[in-house]
Amino acid sequence: MTNFIPIFPLAIVVYPGEQLNLHIFEPRYKQLINECVDGKKFFGIPTVIEKKVQEMGTLMRVTEVTKTYESGEMDIRTEGVKVFRILEQVKDIPDKLYTGAIVNYPPNIGGKGKRPLMEMVVAGIRELHRLLEVRKDFKKPDDQLISYDVAHHAGLSIEEEYELLGLLHELQRQEYLKRHLAKVLPVIAEMEQLKEKVKLNGHFKNLSSLDLDV
Repeated sequence: MTNFIPIFPLAIVVYPGEQLNLHIFEPRYKQLINECVDGKKFFGIPTVIEKKVQEMGTLMRVTEVTKTYESGEMDIRTEGVKVFRILEQVKDIPDKLYTGAIVNYPPNIGGKGKRPLMEMVVAGIRELHRLLEVRKDFKKPDDQLISYDVAHHAGLSIEEEYELLGLLHELQRQEYLKRHLAKVLPVIAEMEQLKEKVKLNGHFKNLSSLDLDV
């Protein structure tokens, strides 16, 4: 399926199923969102990396306009629907301030992938959070979690999050997260050990004498 959608490029990665709150203040995007709300239409958020609009993004629906200001600015709630690929950007649209794109929707194999693998990923993310002393709530029972639910919690860079968006099979996404965690966890753990050593530096330590043969 190929069609035209208005686009709202942002320097973030949004995944299908993700809830995203936005404050809309630019005239072009106020027009875009008003038209989407009035016509119950979708819009797209393609990822911007280094000021360049990437070819992949996520189709979004507006689920609620939570506040409208006198200036016409809005606070809205949105939800990711599915991944799209830009075939062509449309920069000049008659009577429109915003831009758009001709897109298609590549097949995306979802499901739950391999549960043991997903359990390993979730455990790895929780260990990462423990080491970083942060608390995160996945908002779903562990047995219902998929890669999209936890990807933003895994310490990925925006480039890595975008790479994951381009993986169109749940098992591939789980493997990607597993490899990422296997790479970063030892580094974070080593930094934690170093931090503890630095804390001890300059303090008296209780050390046992050693019986050495001299």
